[in-house]
Amino acid sequence: QVQLVESGGGLVQAGGSLRLSCAASGRTFNNYAMGWFRQAPGKEREFVGVISWSGGTTRTADSVKGRFTISRDNAKNTVYLQMNSLKPEDTAVYYCAANIYNRVSTLTTVYDYWGQGTQVTVSS
Repeated sequence: QVQLVESGGGLVQAGGSLRLSCAASGRTFNNYAMGWFRQAPGKEREFVGVISWSGGTTRTADSVKGRFTISRDNAKNTVYLQMNSLKPEDTAVYYCAANIYNRVSTLTTVYDYWGQGTQVTVSS
């Protein structure tokens, strides 16, 4: 079993930055691909970014490319989402997710474990 706990969300003005963290329990964190997703009110959950178990492969959504960066520290069992140049349309609940087969995927259905989410609100 894997437990994921997100932190770092909050209220920020447009143009500002936040860094989200996702702390994972479980001895095999190093084997998992880790993804970030977000869900705004009334919308479906959407892909934000993903990182392979080694950190050697990352993908980010076109909507955040150049502004958001995903990274991980396997020694700390933690994955990060650095968000810069935030826009009001980035407002959502952000979730991290673990894929135990290290699939670098944009699909929610591929992920096996999910955190409870952290709210990010960007004011204009």
